[in-house]
Amino acid sequence: MFSSTAIMWGDTPIVHYYGIILVVGALLGGYLAVLEARRRNIDPDLVWDALIWLLIFGVIGARLYHVFTPMPSMAERGYSTADYLSDWRKIVNIRNGGLGIPGGVLGGIVGMWLFSFRFKFANGKERAAGKSFIYSDRANQLHMPTWMDIAAPGLLLAQAIGRWGNFVNQELYGLPTDLPWGIYIDQLYRVPGFAEFERFHPTFLYESILNLLGCLLLVWVGRKYAKQLVAGDIFLGYLVIYPIVRILMEFLRLDSAVTNGFNTNQSLMVVVAAIAAAVLAFRHLGKSGKRDTTVAA
Repeated sequence: MFSSTAIMWGDTPIVHYYGIILVVGALLGGYLAVLEARRRNIDPDLVWDALIWLLIFGVIGARLYHVFTPMPSMAERGYSTADYLSDWRKIVNIRNGGLGIPGGVLGGIVGMWLFSFRFKFANGKERAAGKSFIYSDRANQLHMPTWMDIAAPGLLLAQAIGRWGNFVNQELYGLPTDLPWGIYIDQLYRVPGFAEFERFHPTFLYESILNLLGCLLLVWVGRKYAKQLVAGDIFLGYLVIYPIVRILMEFLRLDSAVTNGFNTNQSLMVVVAAIAAAVLAFRHLGKSGKRDTTVAA
């Protein structure tokens, strides 16, 4: 049996459409990373090996971010940070609550860092024999900045697809609107204080489109300016593009987490974008950094 949000067994949801959408996004993002690895003459099989680590630690990071920055409506339903910390079962039950993209990105970085110690990189593409489950020393680890560059466009693609899960769940929409593309939200899913409104800004759609454009921009820059890039530049570009997208969306979104009177996500994204832009400027205006020799012209 099918409901509006899940495949059901009687009254019990078995598979949520949101989960299917997230998996599809991760696989397509991984495939784009495979194409990028091939372009750089790097073993593409390593992408799928790394993806497992990124997904595991990404989900952990995303969940913890939500635990410590829950939306006001979630707190009212008994899912505040204090509630989570008082009952560990609420933390691991990701079907109730949510996942925070900033934490997911940070968790993915940790996963990539750990994965980079798991294999020895020989001549930029070969896995060292017998090293599969032995941590290699720092001199032999995968080149982290290069792999973050490989992952960045695919990450934006995965986010662009994943945002459609918010549409299925009727969540994370924006302010009420009379625009023709405003989406109808069932009263059950309307944020408290907005029950009398029916149509809202589809912020999931706005963010999905902008993330897709950001993905295409990073792919284009990676090819157009390959010889001028420093390893890590593409990921730094991601850390500028996505925060700007999120900052804009937070002006429209309802029910955002607030810390000391400030929008938590928006404030964090301002800091991240500013730091990433400054590092990019320093690298190129100051001509610092090491050129990414794995980039194909």
